[in-house]
Amino acid sequence: MILDTRLTWREHMDVKVRKVHNLLWACRRTYGVTYGLILRVVYWIYVSIIGPSVRFASLVWWPGCQTASAKKKLSRVQIVACLGVTGAMRTTPTNAVAAFVCLPPLKLVVQSEARSAAHRLWSLGSWSYLHPNRGHSSILMRLQQLDPIFNMG
Repeated sequence: MILDTRLTWREHMDVKVRKVHNLLWACRRTYGVTYGLILRVVYWIYVSIIGPSVRFASLVWWPGCQTASAKKKLSRVQIVACLGVTGAMRTTPTNAVAAFVCLPPLKLVVQSEARSAAHRLWSLGSWSYLHPNRGHSSILMRLQQLDPIFNMG
């Protein structure tokens, strides 16, 4: 985790995206369009290795995913992975390839991971509301407003 003075998470996102790109390209050497690992294994690599490395500590840095530049960076990570899984051309739209492979956008995956972590902490009584409508507590407030099951504990 890289903390900056204003908690914009820009530097953290840059480092995380760079690490994931390096990881993707290291895995990319093991397969190609005509050789290497089968596509099911490439999909497994993305879901079980790269996905958790992106989602790590997402409860803390999920507000950094709300900016347009962060969404674009996460989209670039996902298109590289999806093109490796499908073998499609690099000009194929990201959303089309991701829908074909049944992968939700990474920004939504990070938010859902943060929501589930917040719910887990809230259920255990470890979540405190300092400012209920601001910052990290806003993810919990939105979840309580949208989902009545959340209030069941």
